[in-house]
Amino acid sequence: MANRREFMRAVGTAAAVGAMPATRVVSAKQTAPPLKGIKTFVFDAYGTLFDVFSVTALCEQLFPGNGNALAELWRAKQLQYSLLRSLMGRYKDFWQLTQDGLAYAAKSLKLDLTPDRQKRLMDAYLNLSVFPDVKPGLEALKKLGVGLAILSNGEPKMLDRAARSAGISTLLDAVLSANDVKIFKPSPAVYKLVSKRLHVGTSDAGFVSANSWDVHGGASAGLITFWIQRASGEPPEELGSTETRVVSAVSDLAAFVRR
Repeated sequence: MANRREFMRAVGTAAAVGAMPATRVVSAKQTAPPLKGIKTFVFDAYGTLFDVFSVTALCEQLFPGNGNALAELWRAKQLQYSLLRSLMGRYKDFWQLTQDGLAYAAKSLKLDLTPDRQKRLMDAYLNLSVFPDVKPGLEALKKLGVGLAILSNGEPKMLDRAARSAGISTLLDAVLSANDVKIFKPSPAVYKLVSKRLHVGTSDAGFVSANSWDVHGGASAGLITFWIQRASGEPPEELGSTETRVVSAVSDLAAFVRR
């Protein structure tokens, strides 16, 4: 996992940009008052709720000795293509980017990606595992009466399928997709979907992501932000930020809700 994170910081960060502040952050493990007025928590999907590297086992099964390299490069190119297509103004939905990223990764590693293997790997993306803290964390927030939603670069149908497969769809009140604005995070247009679609003010919604670049995007759009720092040694991105909170798991978020 450490090597994987190092790889993503080296390759994915250059592809996807992002930031979180090194100062003015408060961990849920420290004493911190609840935040007033949060009515809804809005979660990034991939890398936050869904473990994108749960495809690694299938990658290894299909391409012995190359599973980790394929999964890591696939994810890095997926992120890179989302940024590059946003900058070029040549939008393709996230499902298509995921296919393109897989094709590139296989060619780069000189792997024989047959149509059958491609289908199996793409289908795996519809059935990603969630991190262990996700379901109990969402259930705890639901009991507190907090609204729960996803805000993702993902294409709507792939998000719906993944949420149902992971058993969390019934906990969600809404699924918001960058597909609606035809540009990807960290464009402010994506984060503005929170107020437009959920009809809540920026001070009423907490945006949650395990991707530091994504948290910075939400903060830049005026949202209250929570960075899930899954690895304690992982540094925030160096892009500056507004005030935020740092937690280690989805299950930490309930502590910030005023009962």
